[in-house]
Amino acid sequence: MRITTVLFDLDGTLTDSLPLIEHTYRQVFREMGIPWDNTQVMKLTGLPLRRIAKMLAGDREEEFYNLYRQYYSREHDRWIKLYPGTEQMLQKLHNLGFRLGIVTSKGRKGTEKTVGFTGLERYMSVIVTADDVSKHKPEPEPVERALKILEALPEHTVYVGDSPYDLVAGQRAGVKTIGVSWGMAPREVLVKHDPWLVVDRQEELVAWLESRAGQHKPINNDKK
Repeated sequence: MRITTVLFDLDGTLTDSLPLIEHTYRQVFREMGIPWDNTQVMKLTGLPLRRIAKMLAGDREEEFYNLYRQYYSREHDRWIKLYPGTEQMLQKLHNLGFRLGIVTSKGRKGTEKTVGFTGLERYMSVIVTADDVSKHKPEPEPVERALKILEALPEHTVYVGDSPYDLVAGQRAGVKTIGVSWGMAPREVLVKHDPWLVVDRQEELVAWLESRAGQHKPINNDKK
């Protein structure tokens, strides 16, 4: 199996943004008088903000949405950071000749703020956000859009993410999926969604991809 293209989720996969997300939600919940439910919020993280606002705030969706964006933007630079080793991982994959991209449920404005602040943009050949599609993860449209822009074949593409929404979207788009256990969902949850692989360290991901860069013959024992 030959891999030429690697697509990544953003929050919880490349950026250690979950503390910022939780902090922002807590501020919004407190201001709107909504009882905090950590389990419910974390379960929804990974969906587009509009959808989350509707599910959590009902007819106060617009208020929730605007407050979240306000607090998130204000706190962004103080909280957001790359996971240690992310830049080295991307540089290594870039040097190996992989085309890299981001497929996120984040809006365009927030995504551009994050990739610009962290320097991720210089590694990416494509960035697909929630504003670029009409159907969002776990639907396949965001991944399919990235494939179309890059003129990449699904069978030569991997989508890497930290949530079940990422894995389902990738599978529906026909690409291989890899779960990372350092983000939102624990390993046991990711495994239930049948990814090609779950990794606990970036080094594992790089090694797996490096062994398949430029390979033309299929490998029979990839999936364990």
